[in-house]
Amino acid sequence: MNWPAIRAIVAKDLWAFTRDRFYLFMTVLGLVFYVAIFWVLPNTVNESIEMGIAQTGMDAYFNELTGGAGLTITPFDSGAALEAAIRAGDGPAVGLAFPPDFITKVATGNETEVTLFVTSEVPSEVRGALSSMVRELAYAAAGNPPLVILPTEQEILLGTDRAGNQVSLQETMRPMFVFLMLMVEMMALATLVASEIQQRTVTAILATPTTVADFLTAKSILGTLLAFSQAVLLMAAIGSFGTNTLVLLVSLLLGAILVTGFGLWAGSAGRDFISIIFWSVLFLIPLIIPAIAALFPGTAAGWIQVLPSWGLVEAIVGATAYGESFRQLAGPLLILAGWCVVAFAAGLIVLKRRVIRL
Repeated sequence: MNWPAIRAIVAKDLWAFTRDRFYLFMTVLGLVFYVAIFWVLPNTVNESIEMGIAQTGMDAYFNELTGGAGLTITPFDSGAALEAAIRAGDGPAVGLAFPPDFITKVATGNETEVTLFVTSEVPSEVRGALSSMVRELAYAAAGNPPLVILPTEQEILLGTDRAGNQVSLQETMRPMFVFLMLMVEMMALATLVASEIQQRTVTAILATPTTVADFLTAKSILGTLLAFSQAVLLMAAIGSFGTNTLVLLVSLLLGAILVTGFGLWAGSAGRDFISIIFWSVLFLIPLIIPAIAALFPGTAAGWIQVLPSWGLVEAIVGATAYGESFRQLAGPLLILAGWCVVAFAAGLIVLKRRVIRL
């Protein structure tokens, strides 16, 4: 390796990057925008459901419900007061108004009516659950067994139990911001590579004692340096570094190597700005899916876990939100490292073939 030549190419490319007003502007704008949005997003999670109850003589039943996790019951003097609070938006989102003679009527087998108040944001599943709860209360108040004897349930939790340990919207959006920042740097690298190929700058470079291997090494170092530095700067600005700093740095470095490989590929295939955007978007669509999946609770589907960026997203969330160590994140990091090898090798092979053909 001709390291003086490699350093010269990297320095030249860094200077060219600072002269590219579009990507320099997009980098600064993205950094400022993502940091601002991150600190505006909610940083807490409310895992309980607040329900308003207007009832008479049913305190014993609702005292048992209050003891359950995730349910907060707020009493109201009347159904009208409950309805007014829900309409005003300063009370619970759901409510049940029982008539004063509810227990008497269900005990004697007479019909009665319970009013369910819900806002438009309440899912249909919650409405169905409340209706079922009213029926169960009616059976209990009447002292009659249910009409249908349900089988005994055995709960088997698949995946990690996050009850009581849910992450906020800030935490779930963190890998999305990092990934978008990495993609901008990938496009910047692709544009730089494509311009050197089209302008035959690479031919002039190879006319010197610089070899093809030196040129490829310089581009690899440049892409990884740009992506890694911007990702670290973003994570520092949103307060991500803590007890697992080393885990996070390794994850970001692997993510930078991953997007550099795709950037070399896109720059080799693209011939102008439009074609570079096309190839970048072609890579962006599957790569961003794991970051979107992180916004929703639960275990990601199997096909999402085989995507190249899944390991990066899993490592960022695990290290920042749950404080997981290298040992706990070994699986995602190994998968990410494997994809780094594949993407980097593919990018170098495509770029090498393009350079040799010039």
